[in-house]
Amino acid sequence: MNIARKTAEQTLLDAVRHAARQEQFLEVVSAEEARARFALHIDRSPMPGETVALADALGRVLAGDVVAAVDAPPFDRSNVDGFAVRAADTAGASDAVPRRLQLNAEVIACGHAPAIAVAPGTATALATGGMLPRGADAVVMIEHTDLVEAKDGPAIEVRRAVAPGQFISFAGSDMARGETVLRRAARIGAREIGMLAACGLASVDVVRRPKIAVLSTGDELVPPGEALHPGGVYDSNGAILAAAVTEAGGEPVGYGAFPDDEVALEKAARTALAECDMVVLSGGTSKGAGDLSHRIVSRLGSPGIIVHGVALKPGKPLCLAVAGGKPVIVLPGFPTSAIFTFHAFVVPVIRARAGRTEDTARTLRARIPVRVASELGRQEFVLVSLVAGDEGPVAFPSAKGSGAVTAFSQADGFFAIDALAAALDADTVADVTLLDAHARVPDLVIMGSHCVALDEVLGTLAAQGLTARTIAIGSMGGVAAVRRGECDLAPVHLMDPQSGSYNAHLLTPELTLVPGWQRMQGFVYRRGDARFDGKTAEAALATALADSDVHMVNRNTGAGTRILIDQLLAGSRPPGYANQPRSHNAVAAAAAQGRADWGIAIESVAGLYGLGFLAIAPEHYDFLLVESRRERPAVQAFLAALRDEATRARIRALGMRPTDA
Repeated sequence: MNIARKTAEQTLLDAVRHAARQEQFLEVVSAEEARARFALHIDRSPMPGETVALADALGRVLAGDVVAAVDAPPFDRSNVDGFAVRAADTAGASDAVPRRLQLNAEVIACGHAPAIAVAPGTATALATGGMLPRGADAVVMIEHTDLVEAKDGPAIEVRRAVAPGQFISFAGSDMARGETVLRRAARIGAREIGMLAACGLASVDVVRRPKIAVLSTGDELVPPGEALHPGGVYDSNGAILAAAVTEAGGEPVGYGAFPDDEVALEKAARTALAECDMVVLSGGTSKGAGDLSHRIVSRLGSPGIIVHGVALKPGKPLCLAVAGGKPVIVLPGFPTSAIFTFHAFVVPVIRARAGRTEDTARTLRARIPVRVASELGRQEFVLVSLVAGDEGPVAFPSAKGSGAVTAFSQADGFFAIDALAAALDADTVADVTLLDAHARVPDLVIMGSHCVALDEVLGTLAAQGLTARTIAIGSMGGVAAVRRGECDLAPVHLMDPQSGSYNAHLLTPELTLVPGWQRMQGFVYRRGDARFDGKTAEAALATALADSDVHMVNRNTGAGTRILIDQLLAGSRPPGYANQPRSHNAVAAAAAQGRADWGIAIESVAGLYGLGFLAIAPEHYDFLLVESRRERPAVQAFLAALRDEATRARIRALGMRPTDA
C-alpha cells in the first residue's frame, strides 16, 4: 500500500515538475516580422475560378472580366408614357399655341417592335420602355398633350416642345456591347447581379471560396446547448471564428471541439489539412503543460512552425505554421485574443485567397464639383462616383438616369439634397454615404471619352492591384473635368476644325498630351444594302444625301465624331440628323436595327454589330494629363501600360493602331 501511495505521489510530483518547467515559446517577434515571415511561405493569390448559377453568385468575387455581349438597352426606348414624334414638329408648342399631330394606327407596348414609321406631322403612342419607331427622334410626355378628334381620325395637341433625344434612352447608353461592365475581382452584390442579368448571363465564373477548417481544443470546452461541468466553458471560439471566416469570404468547415488528447487532435488536424485550404485551431498554443496544438502542428509537414510568439497584447501566444503549402494557424484560447489575432493575421489571407479587397469607412466628406438641380418638395438622393481631388475626395454625380442598371452598380455612394432646396451649389462639401464598405477613392481617375481599348490598358493596371475609376462623359466633358483638376487623365479625340489636327489645340500650360492610339472612322451601314455595297465612303455618302428616304444617325454635339460628320455634310441636314446618340455603339445599333440606314462610327464597333464599314479617316484617341500628377504611382503605371508591348498587341487586336510617343 505504501509503495502504491509513493508511486502515485511520485507520478503527481513528476507532473508538477513538468508543468513548472513549461515549454517556452520558440521566439517572440514583432507583428511586422511575423507577417513578413508568414508571407514568405503562403500563397495569397485568389483561388481558382468556378462557375455558379446567377442565383448563387451573391457575395462572391468575379474570377474574370465581364464583357457585355449585348447593349443595354438593346434599342432606343422611351423613358416615359407618351408619344414618339419628330422634335421639329413640336417647335414652338405651348398651351396657347399647341401643335397638332395625327396619331398613327398603332400603340407600341413593351416587348413589341414598331411597324409604322413616324412621318412628319404624325406621332405614335408608346409606353415607358417601348421601342422608338423609325423616323422619331424624341418623345412627348402624355401629360403635355391633349387627345382631339380630327377629320382624319384621332390626333394629339402638343402643349410643350421637345428637343431631339428628349425622354429617350439610346441603345447602349447604359451598357454598350463589347464594354467591360464588371472587372475581375469585383464583389458581386445585388447591383452587380442586376448587371449580370441585364447582360443575359445565367451563370458566372467566380473565385472559389477557400475552405477553412475550424477546430477548438481544450478539456474545458463544452458544446453550446449542453450542460456545463465544473471547470467547463462553452466553446464560443468555434462559432465566432466560423462566422468571421464567412464574413472574410471563406467557407468555414467546422470540426468541433477536441479534448487535450494528442492522438485524437493530431488525427483531426491531419484530416482537416487534407480536406481544406487552411486550418485554424484555437487554444493549445501557450506554454502550459497541457497545450498540445503547437507540438502537433510541428509534425504536420514542412516547413512547419514559422512563428510561435508575437509581441502583441492580446495575442502573444499566436502560432503561425505552414504544412504542404497550406497555412495552419493556432490562435490563443481566450476569445478576445483569438479574434484579435484572427483579424490581424488570418483575415487578410482569407480575403486575398477569396479575391476580396480591404474594408473602408462607411461615410466620408467630399466636394461636389458641379451644380446639381433638384425638384422642390422632395428629398433627393444623388448617386456619386468618388474621384481624388487636389484637396480631398470629390464626389462626381452620376449622369445616368434611373433606368440604367449601371447607375446604381457603378456608384460608390450617395448624398442627399434637402426637400426645400432647388439645387446643390457647385463645390459644396457634403456627407457621402458609401454603398459598400469596400468603396474607396481609386488610385487613378479617368474622365472623358470611353473606348474598349482603354479597358485593355486598365486591365494591365488591375493585374498590378491598382484601381481605376472611369467616368464616360465625352471628350468635351473630359476637357472640362481635367481643367478643373477632377481627374488624372482625360481621353479625348477632338479635331481642330481649322488645322485638321487632333487634340493638340486643347493643351494648356498645366496639361500634357499623351499619345494613345488611332481609331479608323468610317461610313457604317447594314451589309447587303445595295445602295452602299462596293462603294467608297465618298460615293456612299453622296448616295445617302441624294435620297430623302435614306435616314442617318448622327452624334451628339461636342463629340469628336460630330465635328467630322458636320464637315462631311457641309451644311446639309439629311433625314435623321436630329437623332444624336452619345456613343459609337448607339450609332451602330440604330443602323443594325433598321432605325437608320447609315452613320459614322469606328471600325471596331462596326465589326461588333456585323455592319458594313467604309473607311474615311483615322482619329487620334489621346490623353490629356494633368502634369502636376505625372509622378503619382498610378499615373506612372498607366503610362508604362501604354508602352507595354503586350498591352499594345491587345489594342491592335481590337483593330486600332497604338501611337508611338
